[in-house]
Amino acid sequence: MNPVALTKIIANALSEDLGMGDLTTNAIFESKEKATGIFTAKADGVLAGLDVVQETYNQLGELVSIDFKKKDGDAVSKGEEIATVQGSVKTLLSGERVILNLVQHMSGIATQTAELVAKLDDPSISVVDTRKTLPGLRVLQKYAVSCGGGKNHRFRLDDGIMIKDNHIKAAGGIKEAIAKAQSNVGHMIKIEVETESKAQVLEAVEHGADVIMLDNRSPEEVKEMVGIIPDSIIVEISGGITSENISTYKGCGAHVISVGALTHSVKALDISFNLHS
Repeated sequence: MNPVALTKIIANALSEDLGMGDLTTNAIFESKEKATGIFTAKADGVLAGLDVVQETYNQLGELVSIDFKKKDGDAVSKGEEIATVQGSVKTLLSGERVILNLVQHMSGIATQTAELVAKLDDPSISVVDTRKTLPGLRVLQKYAVSCGGGKNHRFRLDDGIMIKDNHIKAAGGIKEAIAKAQSNVGHMIKIEVETESKAQVLEAVEHGADVIMLDNRSPEEVKEMVGIIPDSIIVEISGGITSENISTYKGCGAHVISVGALTHSVKALDISFNLHS
């Protein structure tokens, strides 16, 4: 996980949550009062984001002892302990919500990703995310995808050229869009083209696309399109792929399946935090 990005995200989250301070906790407890807290999984899943625990306590300025029972990418069962922490009651309670919000969310992403990878059951096809992420949390969300066994698509718009339907319409066609892109970027930059028909696939192949996306295609249609695409071109499929139907794409010949729902429609993994004085 990118430590610089994590530091900024935690700082923003704590500022948002604490305001001028934890009024309830500060009114009840003295700084010298200590406690032990336990993070426990309340459902089966895959963990991601445990660095959030350490970074949150670090930014709160109090030394907290942390004993991790699990690491990112580990499977966890309902009732299993994830980590035990010891330190100031004030610190443990003031950081509770930020930690749970982020770790639950990231673990939910890792869990859903692992589920899709397992259901696809095809090592020749990578399950990848998209840029359909929550503003400010993309680095954490994409890291969580990797914890679940998935891979990352573009992090930012400057990571590569991806010619989509609106680019094609505005440029006057796939041929025109590819030509303009090729004339304005270096040879190290790959060009991906989103296609919606066999004719568009053939046009993208003819004019030098490095990656071809097949949008909203059935497994049978994907196999047909793969048959007319040279082996040197990477084939990505996207659109309408869920945990219910991803297994039908096994052996379809594509290299990549991108799923926006990995980050934009994820269910958090239920994790609890309980103090023991």
